Amino acid sequence: MKYQPPYTITSKIIHLIAQISESIGRLTALTQIQDSLKLRKANRIRTIQGSLAIEGNTLSTEQITAILNGKTIIAPPKEVQEVRNALKAYEEIQDWNPDQESHLLKAHQILMTGLIDEIGQYRHGGVGVMSGDRVVHMAPPANQVQRLMRELLQWLAEGNEHPLIQSSVFHYEFEFIHPFADGNGRMGRLWQTLILSQWNPIFLNIPVESLIYQNQKAYYDALQASTDRSDSAPFIEFILQMILDAILSSDASDQDTAQASVQVSDQVKRLIQNMEQKEYSLTELMALLDLSHRATFQKNYLTPALEAGVIERTLPDKPKSPKQKYKLKI
Repeated sequence: MKYQPPYTITSKIIHLIAQISESIGRLTALTQIQDSLKLRKANRIRTIQGSLAIEGNTLSTEQITAILNGKTIIAPPKEVQEVRNALKAYEEIQDWNPDQESHLLKAHQILMTGLIDEIGQYRHGGVGVMSGDRVVHMAPPANQVQRLMRELLQWLAEGNEHPLIQSSVFHYEFEFIHPFADGNGRMGRLWQTLILSQWNPIFLNIPVESLIYQNQKAYYDALQASTDRSDSAPFIEFILQMILDAILSSDASDQDTAQASVQVSDQVKRLIQNMEQKEYSLTELMALLDLSHRATFQKNYLTPALEAGVIERTLPDKPKSPKQKYKLKI
């Protein structure tokens, strides 16, 4: 008999699905209007910061951005490693199939490299979820994990539920099983993002984890309420609300960015499309575009890009400094 996770479709869940579907359609249309590379990178950083902060990582979005750009920061080595692992995982996420066990194990290996010994494999011992000094959930025995995960992955592969329902149920069931010695929270959130991205790729760039971090207690309360009821409806309602809030937040940001984008010239778009996440001198920027006349470059490319807020000076207080460089504004 095939495994069927227990959950109830409430009126709130139906209402949230309708709102999300409408909002995601509007957001998708907006991102097609604009070149949203800068926004996508900013949201990816917010996603990683939020997901790791839930697990106790203290690095800021600015520090994560610095790591992404290859800079050295002063921070606990473990937290830096967590960020590097997460950046790599989100780079590879589009190569994974959410119902493939080998991909799940590979993702865990990437996320937890250098952090624990048991990477890319299910746990070999018992594990409990703690709230302070209190055990709030004892996960199933280790000898049941492989069977439970394979049943869950089979349900994911063969089910015909709406992706918003399917991803939320999977997320809850995954946390209930707690299949790994560590990293279950960040893996569950990563895998829900992966499942949703199969429905609409824009979910790769919506920082749901940032909203979960801001509502961390409610996140754990929803998990516990679902366990107490043997029904994941409370968790589904909570996570769908976080998804909707994240979409609406991204929608507002994208509208502002889209309005600015339609006002910038083709020259400015050409400039930022050729720039990478690093610092450039004025001469280096001109070389990117194969231009030699400095005054024309400054008038048609550099000044409009600075005024549009899509690039910024590294020495904003010294605009004429010979050491001045320019970078994409995140």
